[in-house]
Amino acid sequence: MIKRILTGGVALAALGIAGFAIYAWHPAIDPIETPTADSFDADQIEQGRILAAAGYCATCHTASDGAPYAGNYPMKTDFGTIYSTNITPDRDTGIGTWSEEAFERAMREGIDQNGAHLFPALPFDHFTKMSDEDIAALYAYIMSSVPPVAQEHRDNDLPFPLDQRVLQAGWKMLFFDEGRYEADPEKSDDWNRGAYLVEGVTHCGACHTPRNALGAEDMDEIYAGAAIDDWIAPPLTAANPSGVAWTTSAFFDYLKTGSSRYHGGASGPMAPVVHAGLRELPDSDLHAIAVYLGDMVGAPEEDPATNPAVIKSLAAGVPQQDYRADQGERLYATACASCHYNSEQIAAGRPDLGINSAMRLDDPTNLIHVMLEGVKADQGMEGVVMPAFSTLSDEQIAAIAAYLRASRTDKAPWDGLEQHVAEIRALGATAH
Repeated sequence: MIKRILTGGVALAALGIAGFAIYAWHPAIDPIETPTADSFDADQIEQGRILAAAGYCATCHTASDGAPYAGNYPMKTDFGTIYSTNITPDRDTGIGTWSEEAFERAMREGIDQNGAHLFPALPFDHFTKMSDEDIAALYAYIMSSVPPVAQEHRDNDLPFPLDQRVLQAGWKMLFFDEGRYEADPEKSDDWNRGAYLVEGVTHCGACHTPRNALGAEDMDEIYAGAAIDDWIAPPLTAANPSGVAWTTSAFFDYLKTGSSRYHGGASGPMAPVVHAGLRELPDSDLHAIAVYLGDMVGAPEEDPATNPAVIKSLAAGVPQQDYRADQGERLYATACASCHYNSEQIAAGRPDLGINSAMRLDDPTNLIHVMLEGVKADQGMEGVVMPAFSTLSDEQIAAIAAYLRASRTDKAPWDGLEQHVAEIRALGATAH
C-alpha cells in the first residue's frame, strides 16, 4: 500500500513538473534584418519617442556611465541586483534582430525573442495594458532613432534558484494578468485616458505600491507608498501625509513644472520621471493623469491658503526673539530660512517645510536626501536650485530635521536621526 502511495505521488509530481514545463515553454521567434528608419512613419516615430520618455525607458536602460538604452543599470531588489538589458538596435547585444512580434511579446508577456522569461524588473505587468498602436510606435522609435551600441549584458546578482528564468513562469501564474486596458464606462474620457497611462506605460504603481514577499505589487495596498532606490515613494492616495491634500490641479502643476506650490519639487528618483519623462506628454495627457490621480486621492479643489496646516506652518516660520534658542533653530536660521521663508502666503518655488510629505512621512529618508544632496537644475522647478548641505555634520543635519519636525508638524519625533543621516551619507559616498 505504501509503495502504491509513493508511486502515485511520484507520478503526480512528474505530471505536475511536465505540466509546468509545457506552460513555461515558449518558442523562439525568428530573427529579422534590422528595419531601416524609412520603413516607419515619421508621426509613428514621434509618438514612440514621447511614449519612451513617458515610460522613462532610457532611465532604467542606461547605466550611469553608459550609452542611452545600452542597459546594465542596476536595479536593487530584496533578492539581489538585476541589470537592465541592452535595448538598442545592435544586432549582437541588443534587439536589432527582434521583429515587432518579438518586441510586443516581451512587452505584453515578459518573454524575450528566444522564448526565455524576463524578470519582472521589466514592468510587463503594466506594459501589457498598452494598445497595439502604442507598442508599435515604441518599436518604431527604438529601431529608427536609438543608435545601436555594442554592450554585453552584465550578469545578474541573484542567488540560485532565483536566477533561473523558468521560475518566472510560476511567478506569472500567481501575479500576472495579461491583457489590454479596458475602459470604465462609468468614468469620464479624461479619467480613462489617465488610468490607461498611469496603469500602463508610466507604470506609477511599480514605485508607489509596496511589494509582497515574492516581489509582486500588493494589490491590496495599491499606491500606498513604498521604498525605492533608497528613497520613499509617498502614497498617491488620501493616505499621503502632506499637510495639504493633493488635488487634480496640484498633480498637473507638479507633472508639468516639476514642482507644486504646496508640495515642493520632484527630487531623487522622481526627478527624471518628470523632467526627462512625463513632461514630454501633451498637456491633455498630463491633465488626464492628474484627473485619475486626483480622483484616487479624493480631495476637493479648495484654496490651500486657508488650510490650518499652512497657516500654522507660516506662523511657525516667522522670526521670534528666541528664534535661535537651540542648535536646530540656529542652523535653520543660518542655512535654510533665507530660501524657505514664506510670509503671508507660500511662494511657488519656495517650499514650505511644514506641509510637504518629506517632513510628514514616518521615515525621514527623503528630507535627509534633499538636505545632503540639494536640488539640481534638472530637478524640481525649472530655474530653482538648492545647494547640498553635505558639509554639515551628521549631528547638525539631524538637529535641523528634528527642529523642523517638532516646530512645523504635529507628528511624533523621528528616532535615530543622526544614525539615519550617517547611513544615507554613506550611500551617497558609495554611489559616487
